[in-house]
Amino acid sequence: MYTEKVMDHFSNPRNVGEVKNANGIGEVGNASCGDIMRISLQVENDVIQDVKFKTFGCGAAIATSSMVTELAIGKTIDEALILTNQAVAEALDGLPPAKMHCSNLAADALHEAIKDYRNQNS
Repeated sequence: MYTEKVMDHFSNPRNVGEVKNANGIGEVGNASCGDIMRISLQVENDVIQDVKFKTFGCGAAIATSSMVTELAIGKTIDEALILTNQAVAEALDGLPPAKMHCSNLAADALHEAIKDYRNQNS
């Protein structure tokens, strides 16, 4: 049902926790399945230096949160804003169709954290 990459990011999630002194925090959730993702990030000179996540949800939700942090680190704000939930799923070699709508909210959480960063620094 899940790809090897999904299982790897679920079993060994990267960047779990919260960024100390985060200057952007985003949280999203899906009421129908109960998944909640919180992303915190540290941005310097419009480049994401650190990003961490806390997720309450299924294995796919944890895997997508882990993958989006890997994809975002080192990117500029503008580069990170073009990351989509579909791109996260593709980076994991796919998700089952039933998991796309609720478990793959990771890019949305990242975008919310970037929005928070921009609101604080405008």
